Amino acid sequence: MRCKRGEMLIRGIRVPEEKLINEVYNVIKKANENGIVLRVLGGLAIYIHSDHSPRCRYLHKTLGRLDEACTFTDVDLIAYKRQIKDVKNFFEKTLNYIPNPYINTLFGNKRLIYHHPEKIFSADIFFDKLEFSHDITFKDRLEIDFPTISPTDLALEKLQIHDINKKDIIDLLVLFLGHKLSETNGNSVISANYIANKLAEDWGFYYDAVHNLETIKQFTYRLTSENKLTSEEQSLLIERINRLLKIIEETPKTKNWLKRAKAGTSKPWYRKVEEIVR
Repeated sequence: MRCKRGEMLIRGIRVPEEKLINEVYNVIKKANENGIVLRVLGGLAIYIHSDHSPRCRYLHKTLGRLDEACTFTDVDLIAYKRQIKDVKNFFEKTLNYIPNPYINTLFGNKRLIYHHPEKIFSADIFFDKLEFSHDITFKDRLEIDFPTISPTDLALEKLQIHDINKKDIIDLLVLFLGHKLSETNGNSVISANYIANKLAEDWGFYYDAVHNLETIKQFTYRLTSENKLTSEEQSLLIERINRLLKIIEETPKTKNWLKRAKAGTSKPWYRKVEEIVR
C-alpha cells in the first residue's frame, strides 16, 4: 500500500501527516501537564524542528526519505527512567493506549511500546538512553527543548548509526541545513562542542560519526548534480560539516579513546542492532 502525498502509513492505515504531528504534540503536552518529561526522537522530531524552514520540510518530503509520499513510519519517544511508572500510568490510564505485551514484558525496564486506541500511531518509548550502534545518554538533557529532543541530540542520534541508510542521511542533511553550529547548547542550534566532547570519549562512536559526516558531504554532490539541492545549499552544508569535523578532530581525546584507537577496526567497534518489529 502506498501513501498519498501528505500522508504516512502506520500498520496499514493511512494517516494525514499533520494529524500525526498534532496527535504526538498533544501527547507530549498532556504528559508535561501531568509532570512527565517526554520528548520526540528521530526523523519525525527533525521534521517538527524544521517548522521554521519550509525549504527543509520540502526537502524532507521530496528527497526520497522513504518513498515518494511516505515520510515517516513510526513515532519514537524518550523519557527519564525515574518516571517509568508514571509513563505507564499515563499511557494506560490517562490516554487509554494499548500496551504491547511482548515488548513491554521483555524490555519494560528500558523500553515500552503503546498503540493508539484508534491505531493512529504506535509510541515506542525509551528511557534515559538509546542503545543502538553506540550509546547516547539523555541525563538532564530532555528539558533543553520541547516537544522534541534538542538539535544536538538529534544529530548524535543519527550519527551513531553504523549502517547508515538513505533516510538517516536525509534526516541529517535537513538537520544541518536548518540549524547553525554553535559552541553552546540550545534549542535552535547544534552544539559542535558537545558533540565533539562526546565523540572524544568513545573511539568507535567517533569513527562511525566521522564516516557518516563524510557520507553526507558526498550525498550533497549527488543531489546538487540532480538539481535537488541548490549550489548555495550545498556550500552551506559542506561548510557546516567541515567546521564540525574540524572541531571534532581538534578536541582533546580521553585516555580510553586513545587506547581504543590503537586497535582501530581490527576488533568490533559498534553494537550490532536487530530491528524489533512493532
